[in-house]
Amino acid sequence: MTNKHSTMTSLANQVLIAMPSLDESYFGRSIIYVCEHDDEGAMGLVLNKPTELSIAKVLAELELADEDDTELTDLNVMSGGPVQTDRGFILHNDDKQWSSSLKLDEQITVTTSKDILANLTTEQGPDKFIMTLGYAGWSAGQLEQELADNSWLTLEADTELLFDTPVDQYWTKALEKLGVSIDQLSLMSGHA
Repeated sequence: MTNKHSTMTSLANQVLIAMPSLDESYFGRSIIYVCEHDDEGAMGLVLNKPTELSIAKVLAELELADEDDTELTDLNVMSGGPVQTDRGFILHNDDKQWSSSLKLDEQITVTTSKDILANLTTEQGPDKFIMTLGYAGWSAGQLEQELADNSWLTLEADTELLFDTPVDQYWTKALEKLGVSIDQLSLMSGHA
């Protein structure tokens, strides 16, 4: 007997763009970078939902940097998703490997180990990064069903979108890269 999902196309290293049907949910207007996607499910990081917590404060609480002595005071930690909100992830733009790093693309790596944190303000750290707490997770077939229900659009991830786009512009910038205007979305999200 063969698994019905065995020929699926992985969405790893893709960006999910929330459709208007999700506006009233946690995922309203969210952009999610998909880190893993296989027959068992998917895992991704919401990149445009800032928390009240600055990266500088996190580093200070971990006694890794002085909160007032870093350029990271103006950078907020993102709410990466509703699952394991006490677990941190650093999505970064280089292929440096830390204790627990997963290289997702030539220029995109996710790291979950504490050793990267001490280096965020040094030359040894990544040039560009996003820190999240928590992640978004889908069980087997769940993301595929949400895609079939027109809950998400997908876009190939690129470092410009991930690391050079202001947080408040992620959603519209991702739509622009797809060639879709916000006005067109209401026409796409309905079912005939």
